[in-house]
Amino acid sequence: MKKLLLASLLSTALMGVSANSQAEDYVIDIDGQHAFIQFKVSHLGYSYLLGEFTEFEGSFSFDESNPSAASVEVTIDTASLDSNHAERDKHLRSDDFFAVEDYPQASFVSTSYAPNGDGSGILTGDLTLRGVTQSIAIDVTEVGAGADPWGGFRRGFEGMVTLTPAEFGFDYDLGPAAETVDMYLSIEGIRQ
Repeated sequence: MKKLLLASLLSTALMGVSANSQAEDYVIDIDGQHAFIQFKVSHLGYSYLLGEFTEFEGSFSFDESNPSAASVEVTIDTASLDSNHAERDKHLRSDDFFAVEDYPQASFVSTSYAPNGDGSGILTGDLTLRGVTQSIAIDVTEVGAGADPWGGFRRGFEGMVTLTPAEFGFDYDLGPAAETVDMYLSIEGIRQ
């Protein structure tokens, strides 16, 4: 009887340790506007054009004891592009650029995460844009994690990646200064 009780207590304790070391799932906080997907591209080499996608959704999984198991999935409504200029946005949504009628969504699905051991790392995954899928590597830094004022728990990251639009089928010539686009991501998730 003592052996059975000891085995039962040990089993329960191990299950608790296993549960504590499992990945936690988060939904990206779109409703509270605590997440951003922004871009910056050179305008003729004289200044920068800034913009963002205002409608997207996604989730991520993170385990503090095993960060390399992290995963992320995001879907972006390409028509939600906003560069703070209606006529330019209309052009960017056209077939010259995002072709939003043919490709209403872009998506990112991670394939691996390589932590650096200091809260930063490289998130690799497949970005699909204009029907073309390319592997990209995002430099990621954890911003923080903890309880929120509403009784929940949140975790946030930021990331940077430079994309080459021509690799995704963009062929509108904006000159050599605009051959790449910098993307900035600020993602805050609510633990489920």
